[in-house]
This record gives sequence, C-alpha cells and structure tokens, in this order.
Amino acid sequence: MLSACLTMVLILNLTCRQRIRSMFYHAYDSYLSNAFPYDELRPLTCDGQDTWGSFSLTLIDALDTLLVLGNRTEFQRVASLLQDTVDFDIDVNASVFETNIRVVGGLLSAHLLASRAGMELEPGWPCSGPLLRMAEDAARKLLPAFETPTGMPYGTVNLMNGVSPTETPVTCTAGVGTFILEFATLTRLTGDPVFENAARRALNALWSTRSDIGLVGNHIDIVTRKWVAQDAGIGAGVDSYFEYLVKGAILLQDKELLSMYHSKNYTRFDDWYLWVQMHKGTVTMPVFQSLEAFWPGLQSLLGDLDSAVRTFQNYYSVWRQFGGLPEFYSITQGYTVDKREGYPLRPELIESAMYLFRATGDHTYLQFGLDALESIEQIAKTPCGYASVKDLRDHQLDNRMESFFLAETIKYLYLLFDPTHFLHGAGMEGEGSWEEGGGSGQCVLGAGGFIFNTEAHPLDPAALHCCSLHNQEHQELQDILLSLTQPDGQSARPVSQTQDPPSQSESIALKPGEKKARPVLSCPVQPFSARLSVLGQVFSDLPEEG
Repeated sequence: MLSACLTMVLILNLTCRQRIRSMFYHAYDSYLSNAFPYDELRPLTCDGQDTWGSFSLTLIDALDTLLVLGNRTEFQRVASLLQDTVDFDIDVNASVFETNIRVVGGLLSAHLLASRAGMELEPGWPCSGPLLRMAEDAARKLLPAFETPTGMPYGTVNLMNGVSPTETPVTCTAGVGTFILEFATLTRLTGDPVFENAARRALNALWSTRSDIGLVGNHIDIVTRKWVAQDAGIGAGVDSYFEYLVKGAILLQDKELLSMYHSKNYTRFDDWYLWVQMHKGTVTMPVFQSLEAFWPGLQSLLGDLDSAVRTFQNYYSVWRQFGGLPEFYSITQGYTVDKREGYPLRPELIESAMYLFRATGDHTYLQFGLDALESIEQIAKTPCGYASVKDLRDHQLDNRMESFFLAETIKYLYLLFDPTHFLHGAGMEGEGSWEEGGGSGQCVLGAGGFIFNTEAHPLDPAALHCCSLHNQEHQELQDILLSLTQPDGQSARPVSQTQDPPSQSESIALKPGEKKARPVLSCPVQPFSARLSVLGQVFSDLPEEG
C-alpha cells in the first residue's frame, strides 16, 4: 500500500510539473510575441506596457525560471539578448525597491546559475561575469537614493539624473529594509563594500526608530526619522523587511540580523496576524492581506513548524473560499474588503506551501498546490497569457500580468512538485548537483542551501564565501606588492582605504570600534545544506517565535 501511494504521488508530481511547464510557456511565449521589449504583457489586449522602468522586466524576472524548468538553451539565448539590449543609463524614474528585487536580484541569480545553464564562463566565475556586471550597473544607479541624512533610501530614483529635488521623503518600511540580500551578495562577489554598507546603514537607521515595544510602523520619513503611518504588521509595506532579516541572517550567517527579527513583539492573535498601533499594540485593522501569506514559509525556515502549519491553514481556508487570496480579507466579517477583492496571481501562499512540504512531507501542501494550479487555469487563463483577477467574487479580469507571475508563482509551484530539484539541495547523483568555481577552481558551489530573495531569485551562499576569500587574498597580495614600493614606515594605502569588505560575521548592531567574535556557525566550516534552514537548525540557541 505504501509503495502504491508513493507511486501515485510521483505520478501526480510529474503530471503537475508538465502542466506547470505548459502554463509557463503559454505566458512566456505570449510575452515574447506580443509584449517584448516592454516590461509586462497585457493579456486581455495582447500587447505590452512599461511599468517599473523600461527594462524588459518580465524577461529579466523569468530568466532563472527558465533554468528551473530545465531550459538551458533559452536561458543562454535570453542571457545574451539582455546583455545586448538592456541599458540602465536611461532617463527613467524607477522604483528603488522593485528594481532591486526584480532586476538586481534576477541578474544576480542568473549569474550564479550560469554554469549550470552551460554558459561559457569567465575565468574566476562566480566572482566575475557579464550578468554580474549588469547587476552591479543596475545597483549603482540605485545608490544615489541612499545618500540621505539617515542612510534610508528614497523610494524612487531617476536612473540617469539621481533623486529628484521634489521626491517625497516618505517611504514604506519594506522600501528601506529590503536590500541586504542583493547588496551583500554584490559586495561579496565583487569586493566593493559600498553596496553592503548602504544596505546595513539603512537597516541600522530603521532599527533605531522602533517603538518601545519593539515594533516598526508602515511608512517613515527617511529624512526626519518620523513615522508617518504607525500601523505595525507583517503585510503590505512591511513584509519583506522581516523576510530579509531572517534570510539575510542565514545567507550571511549573521546572528544580529536574526536578533533584530526576534526582538519584535508579535501581532499574532489566534494564528492570525493583525495590524496594531506600533507604540500601544492596540488593534487598528483586523484584516488579513494576501502579501502576509509568505509568513508560514518564514516560520518554517526558523523551525517553528507548529505555528507555521496553523497559520497556513487559516490562509488556505481563505483560498478555498474564493479560489485565490483577495488582497484584503476581513477576519471579523469573513469576507473581502471593499475595493480590495482582487488577486493579481501572487505567489506568497504557494511559496509557504513549498517550504512547509519540504519541512513536513505532508501531502496537504501538494493538495493546495493542485488547487492553486486548477484555480489559476480556470479563472485567469486568456488566449494571450494569464490575467490578474480584478474581483474574486465574480472572476472579472484585469489587463495585467505582473512579472512576478513567471518569476515567483510558476517557480514556486514547480518546485513544490519537484522535491528532488537541485535548488532544494537534493540533486540526484550524476545530475551535477554541485560545481567548481573561483579563481583556483576549488570552491564548491550549488551544493544546496540556496536562499530566495523576495522575488524568488535564488542566491548561493557558497558563492559569496568563495568570492569573499578570493577578494581577501587578492587584496592581501596587492598590499604586499604595494608595500614593496613604499619607503619604510609608510602605509601602502591611505587609512581610509584599508578597511576590507564586511566579513561574514560582521554585525550591523555593533558600536563603532567594537569587535565581534566569529560565530559558531560560520561559512568556512559549515556545509551549505538546505536541511540546515528547513529543520530550523541554524541559530538554534536563539528564542523561537512567541
């Protein structure tokens, strides 16, 4: 009986993966035929539009999904096409947050997966490469936004001219605290500390504004540090701030980041998470937002499976009620909130299902995945792709297919039904589950433990460690050579330039001049295994969520 059940599951997984591939190519091919080089496909009118900056955004966002689905040939073609066609030196006002997670994150992920895709690699990869240079170029266009008195960035920047003098200083918490994954990755790969320093300074400033009960609000004035919206929660405007504290802690082996996450007073009530006043803790909005559905997955990364399972079931009950997650759902009334009835094909609950299935093996999450697959096919499919659902009550559609549908929703669905995928650290023998890299070719890469950014772009912690060592050794050699040309007693470099990029154990909470001991779990001695995070074995000496 057990063998028969296992066989049925394997057949289900294979069938679902085939259906998900068909979904992807129906949307992807339509984008190429009708919308490229615009950012997004408009699936009701079969044309395209620019939305986030005129980057051919859907193509950048979907690039690593091509490899996840096993299409190395198209990955190679698109990677070359992007190098030839995308220019970041343009007079366009772009969202700093969205450009970072979608463009910088997408290019970094594609760069780190280039070997597995069979692309020709530069000597020294993953510490160099054309996609890495594109990611660095895009990120440099964002740096002027961080040039503020607090270090917290403006929400919008002109890619050619910097921040407009009329730009509002008010931005959301997620817009301040969602950079450490991409920017630290850039610093560790390139050796340039400017990116990680900017992300950490912004996090420090945000951390310093928390209330006496440990909560952060929704929108803040990045010049005055004054909270403009004092609602605290885990949903829109805040969500990825908490996500990056946890994932940044795992990626960088930084216990202080995780301490910042654990320091907050939770807003949980009966396994729902409500919005509360950040100073008083009193409930301001008893609503569930679809963006909050990432939370059970984050809980599972920390090993808090009991809470994760209960919270997921609450969110799944809403999905079953409507065939999707409305943007806002009134917990007290048990129904959608006026003018927030839409479902733009968001990935968050599917993401949580993927993590929870990996952690528990419970087939409930496969059943949800099948429900999600059926719902999207029946409700959102059009002749030209998949359309956002304008109203879940009557299934009206909206003329938009956001790039995250191909970057996240499809990817997480596929990975849910592929438990032996290399991104889970479970590549089968003979499939090339790990690779060599670095200047000496002695770094073990891609062996597991990939960390997904908030746009589902996987980052390899081993690559960061490999390039950090490479850059450190290169700098030490350069210092030795320079010292040989200097008179005795003179430093080879000015004092202001002698600081190395932040080490993997560097804290963002240390006082100036304070040193921190090497953490117990450090990359040089710790294997990069997905099991470390899924089973909650990372930082197990810290308190669990309460």
